[in-house]
Amino acid sequence: MDFGIVGTGLIAEFHAKALSEIPGARLRACFDIAPDRSAAFAARFGCTAYSDMGSFLRHPDLDIVNICTPSGLHLDAALPAAEAGKHLIVEKPLEINGERCARMIEACDKAGVSLSGIFPSRFHDSSRAVKAAIEGDRFGRLTMGNAYVKWWREQSYYDLGGWKGKKALDGGGALINQSIHAIDLLRWFMGPIEEVCAFTGAAGHSGIDVEDNAIAAVRFANGALGAIQGSTAVWPGFLKRLEVSGMDGSVVMEEENLPFWKFRSERPEDDAIRSRFSNVAGAGSGASDPAAIGYHGHKLQFIDIIASIHKGTRSLVDGREASRAVSIIEAIYASAQSGKPAKVSEL
Repeated sequence: MDFGIVGTGLIAEFHAKALSEIPGARLRACFDIAPDRSAAFAARFGCTAYSDMGSFLRHPDLDIVNICTPSGLHLDAALPAAEAGKHLIVEKPLEINGERCARMIEACDKAGVSLSGIFPSRFHDSSRAVKAAIEGDRFGRLTMGNAYVKWWREQSYYDLGGWKGKKALDGGGALINQSIHAIDLLRWFMGPIEEVCAFTGAAGHSGIDVEDNAIAAVRFANGALGAIQGSTAVWPGFLKRLEVSGMDGSVVMEEENLPFWKFRSERPEDDAIRSRFSNVAGAGSGASDPAAIGYHGHKLQFIDIIASIHKGTRSLVDGREASRAVSIIEAIYASAQSGKPAKVSEL
């Protein structure tokens, strides 16, 4: 299938590299409002450069458009692309609030095109091992689920990023930008979150109007409880960590590793799982450097999306699925602002 990329910043490079490793996937075109950036990206990845969106969408070979613009501009690119009949892959977050997510989903439904949101952590083998254990009832009744993204960003990250740390385009801070992958995994593992009670603050960076520090207590629909911590003000930055516990077992995930995997009923494969995920080679982490991530998860997700389009089925992370983490984060922001618990309302 033939791809085009909208926005040629850092994350677009990961998209292009992932596509280059997929048989039958061809990057045909890129668009950026800055002609020099578009031209440089096109020269690097061997595609046609555009600085006019209409011309980009009229490129003769374009099946799928990957949207890699600042978060609050995702909808602006998605609407004309959907109207032009292009399938969409949108970087996280799908958009900066539920209303904009809903408009994107509605537009894609109306146009009859596929919409997927990027959450590559779901495609890591360790994540799938945890999900399989949950579906196999190895945990028994789930009782607690926690997500911790205590990362570090230098002041220069916000000073030079332009849109980063600005609510109008970033939608928020450490939660919606950095922690959203862990929040998506937590919801995927534990099920829907019904209610949150949260505090947020700008503790360590200047010139931002969003949080760089956040904590939320959560209550899941199944009765389990949990916590979410997100920060870009924790030096030197720690690995993304998730904890899933039940009456019959507990698992700890750190990025793609599983440093703790224990169940009341041991199985023959458990030792192999502990060994395999004790030190995963090539696992990246953005704990202190946003560029220090891998793209193998993107590659696996793109393969899933391509297969779903060929089959006419939904991808693992379709638009509605991708919007759920945004709904959780919106509720956290609402709770922090009001000083009261807030309900989570999913699309």
